[in-house]
Amino acid sequence: MATKTWFITGASQGFGLIFIEQLLQKGDNVAATSRSLASLEKAAGTHPNLLGLEVNLTDEQSVKTAVDATIAKFGRIDVVVNNAGYGLLGAVEELSDAETRQNFEVNVYGSLNVIRQALPYLREQGSGHIFNISSIGGFFGGFPGFGIYCATKFAMAGFTEALAEEAKPFGIKTTLVLPGYFRTNFLESSSLATPKNALDAYSSVRESQRMHEIEINGNQPGDPAKGVAEMIKIAEGDAAPLYLFLGTDAVDMAEKKLELIKNEIETWRSVSSATNF
Repeated sequence: MATKTWFITGASQGFGLIFIEQLLQKGDNVAATSRSLASLEKAAGTHPNLLGLEVNLTDEQSVKTAVDATIAKFGRIDVVVNNAGYGLLGAVEELSDAETRQNFEVNVYGSLNVIRQALPYLREQGSGHIFNISSIGGFFGGFPGFGIYCATKFAMAGFTEALAEEAKPFGIKTTLVLPGYFRTNFLESSSLATPKNALDAYSSVRESQRMHEIEINGNQPGDPAKGVAEMIKIAEGDAAPLYLFLGTDAVDMAEKKLELIKNEIETWRSVSSATNF
């Protein structure tokens, strides 16, 4: 198997850091980005096949500099993993415009900046694979307090579906990854933001926050090392899914959503059909 070059965002922790460990072990090249190069080097160390990059994903010029540096060092990019992002837990009403926009800036526009800068190289070489790591919350949004976060992940699903069709003629594969609960630091305060001005009226949101921070955190069923290993296997194969539900809990929630939609369509079919000329 030929050596691949991977460009991975959010690589100083969680899935991103595990990608570095597994890919270097198999001999691939890794360009890894983080908001802090010092944090990345502390977590991942140094390696001849590792290029650490300090990147502000919300600044497209910063992203361009990182992509160009990857090409300069390794000569190509084979796989892009849009992994960077953070959670935001708060009711739609209580989250401010600034808090909401920042979540979109990182989770949505940061990924789009990477895609815009990497695609010219992938198109020119006529190959590549883009993994956009969303969340089961990008398919099933029924989590009190996660409306804005889910909205960012639904947005990622929308542009990924279109991107898959646009990139296919150039030999580029595209996969939307929708993980369930994996035992990473996602539910720690470093990765999960909460409202500056919480409203007492939203008891369901406060209970959701308590449950995620205390009961679910540290007890997630998904093994992130196994999740990363499966994504690497997919990148090595000829076929690739558009939708990859990662984890049995993600599959269960996806199936519940599909059943819900099916029932809604049947229940309201007469109304839907009453609008034609």
